[in-house]
Amino acid sequence: MKYLRTVSTHRLLATLTGLVVAAAGGTAIALAASGSGPVPPRSGLAPALHKALSAPAVTGLSARITFTNNLIDTSAIQGSGLGSDPILTGARGRLWLSSDRLRLELQSANGDAQVLVSKGSFWISDPSSNTVYKGTLPQGKSTAKAGATKPDTLPSIAQIQSDLNRLMGSVNISGATPSDVAGQAAYTVSVSPKHDGGLLGSAELAWDAARGVPLRFAIYARGSNTPVLQLAATDISYGPVPASDFAIRPPLGDKVVKISTTGLGTAAGHAARTKSKAHRSQASVSGVAAVAARLPFTLMAPNRLVGLPRRTVQLLDWAGKPAALVTYGQNLGGVAVIEQSPSPGGAAKSQSSGQGGGSTLSLPTVSIHGVTGQELDTALGTIVRFTRDGVAYTVLGSVPAVAADAAARAL
Repeated sequence: MKYLRTVSTHRLLATLTGLVVAAAGGTAIALAASGSGPVPPRSGLAPALHKALSAPAVTGLSARITFTNNLIDTSAIQGSGLGSDPILTGARGRLWLSSDRLRLELQSANGDAQVLVSKGSFWISDPSSNTVYKGTLPQGKSTAKAGATKPDTLPSIAQIQSDLNRLMGSVNISGATPSDVAGQAAYTVSVSPKHDGGLLGSAELAWDAARGVPLRFAIYARGSNTPVLQLAATDISYGPVPASDFAIRPPLGDKVVKISTTGLGTAAGHAARTKSKAHRSQASVSGVAAVAARLPFTLMAPNRLVGLPRRTVQLLDWAGKPAALVTYGQNLGGVAVIEQSPSPGGAAKSQSSGQGGGSTLSLPTVSIHGVTGQELDTALGTIVRFTRDGVAYTVLGSVPAVAADAAARAL
């Protein structure tokens, strides 16, 4: 969590975009607008999902893709470097996928961002910072012992319908709408929150009706018909992918950063488990009085914040130091406040950027009772960061900037 206070502005923006895509989209491939190709027959959502789950696995696929990012208004960000980052501004590219390999390429004027996953290892090149990240995928218990797992059982249509009925208690789910996505007969479903959705309007997913492959994913802000985020393929083809398509190497001369995802049986793994136990111990402390007693600063946790009732107060382990998480309201329509001791030089770091990114960026500033803070206003939510009287505050929520500013000023 210390990352939020020390990361450069450039990487913060890219990370937020990536988190939204990953959390909402998973590994779905989104395809562009429907065309004039074939459409599948009308079907209920449960039968359509059952057919997708029971479809034989494809041997591979390749696609031309377009990633659109309307999450952040880059005109409000001061400095340079945004125009060359395909994650922040969107880009065209290509994707290849086989049973044990994946390659993703996003093209930009500053060079192509590449992701290669091959037989348990991966590398990611970031042209905006001339950096390559390398690592090995963690090995789960299921892969440690061959044949130790049982095959997944395909749920029946009745079971799928029962699960959908439970989900519809909190979200609106459309039926399976027949559509044509990039020349493939597909079904499209839309999901939207019923209550307290904040700025999130809906998410749409389309999948190949015959093969069950996800084909389209988009996230919409409340009241908008234009996707905030969309990953789109202009065409797609199925079949074995030649090994030569995965035979690429990281750019020569780039800085290499190794990412460790293993070592659970080593001293490092023991330290990680010890830290995890400490984190769970911190997480067990809740309530205003109990949390306040563990903090080296005065906790600000009013009963109500901008009209929202206080819900929870939780102690956090923030890079080994105690911090507090206070939540107000419910679901996506609520606001969260993180309170911690400021990092050494944290204010200066948050004002500057380009740490490894080769760019100079600065978030818009906002005045909180005479203290200058930073504000990141996106189509799906707002983050406000400021330090006052020896306490660093981060206010975030799926709310407009005016609401986040008001919440910050009410502390």
